[in-house]
Order: sequence, then C-alpha cells, then structure tokens
Amino acid sequence: MKYKLMAVDIDGTLLNDNSELTENTKNKIKKAVERGLVFTIASGRPIQGIEGLNRQLNLDVPYITYNGAMVVMGKSRQIIYQRNLSPEDSRDIVDLAREYNVTCMVWKDNRLFVSEINELVNKYTQISSVVPNKIDNLEKLLENGVTKILWYDTAEKIAEYQSKIGQYISKNVNFHPSRPYFMEFVDVKASKAIAMEQIGNHYGIKQSQMIAVGDGFNDLSMIEYAGLGVAMANAPEEVKKRADYITLSNEEDGVAHVINKFILNNDYV
Repeated sequence: MKYKLMAVDIDGTLLNDNSELTENTKNKIKKAVERGLVFTIASGRPIQGIEGLNRQLNLDVPYITYNGAMVVMGKSRQIIYQRNLSPEDSRDIVDLAREYNVTCMVWKDNRLFVSEINELVNKYTQISSVVPNKIDNLEKLLENGVTKILWYDTAEKIAEYQSKIGQYISKNVNFHPSRPYFMEFVDVKASKAIAMEQIGNHYGIKQSQMIAVGDGFNDLSMIEYAGLGVAMANAPEEVKKRADYITLSNEEDGVAHVINKFILNNDYV
C-alpha cells in the first residue's frame, strides 16, 4: 500500500454541511484501517470536541487536536506529542485581545478558561460541547504556558486582526482563522504538519507515504507537508492552488473518494 497514513480535517471535510459523518465515509475509513492505514483526524478542537466522532468510528486512532498542539490516542488517551505556547507569548496574545476588546478563551490541560461569560462564550460552549471555567486571574493561568488561545469575533474583525496582529506577537506563534469568526493561536512548533510528522515517527511512516485532506487555511501546513496533499472541492481557491489533488466536496463524500482512489484503488465513491 503506497499510502500508510491519512490525516483528515473535520468541518467542511470529513463531515457534510449538516455536521454528519455519512455511513459511506465511515465504512470506507474502516475498510482502509483494516488494510493497515493509520487514519487520523486533524482538528482545532480539543479531544472532548471529537468524542462523538470517536464513538462513531470506534477506533483507537491518533487525533491531532488544537491544530497540532496535542496528538492523543482516541481511546487510551496516550499523548504522543504536545507543544504549549510560552508564558510570554500567551500573555502577549491575551493582552492584545484586551486591547481589541475581543472575546478570548484559553485552553490548558484539556480545560477551557475564560475571564467572563458572554454571548460568544455561550455560543462557543454549544459548538465545543465544553463548559468553560470562569477565573478572575487569567494571568496566573498563563504562568506555565497554555495549549491554545482562541479569539471569537465577527468574520470582518477576524479578517482585520489577521492582517495586522503579526507585528505585535512573536515569531514563535502560529495564528490563523479556523472558521471565519475564530482566530486560533498555538506555538510555532504546533501545526497539523508537525503533528503528522510526529505520528509518522511514532509509527515509522515516511512523509511520502502520507495523505492530508482539508478545506481551510489552517489545513495548508499538512496539505503542503504530506506526500499527497488534497483539497476539498469546497475549499477556497488559494487552498486548492497549493494542493496536489482536488477531491469532491464534503457534501459528495470527498474523503471517501480519496480513500477509494488512493487507498482502496477504486475509481468510484
């Protein structure tokens, strides 16, 4: 089998527009795993945000969480790789959020922390299925570094922040929108590409034997890193331009198509 590791984004990629994992895609994943494929989900979500998919797949596969800041096995919870933001970078990001008056949330030890509960925090709670911990002293939390920091604002504001915040934070930080209204910050050595590399080291799989599938700008690192980088048909044009192959959309079981074509060696979905 030419490809031995496949990393797949969730929203807009693995799931359809109703946030469903179709039976067709699920069956293709299981067939590929039976043939020896190491299948991993690569997401900005914490492990709690992938529990539903974990139960549906019922496989002890590695999950790339927090956009690569942590790689953890779905069932055993064994951590394969972890990389935190430094205390200094964490403080700079939180201070900048205060300056912009943007809703800021902090992930540490697989727990969500906020300094206040507002409408956007409540919306994020519904999206992530994780209840936040309200703390008064956010600075204390940052002392030993954190896994990920997330800003939540309008799509227009997030686009504005993306264009200008690079001059205010260190080069040791990766930042990118995971959705139009989310800006996520992780350490520069925490990316979906680096996470794939770590999984490859763990299983003895070469870069050339890897496939990465995604639809967003936060998927570009792994799409460009993998031996075969795949963009969804519903991805932005810039993402498509930097991929090796464009599959069907998430509404057309694009992930199943990739598995059929490159793992199971069938031409049909």
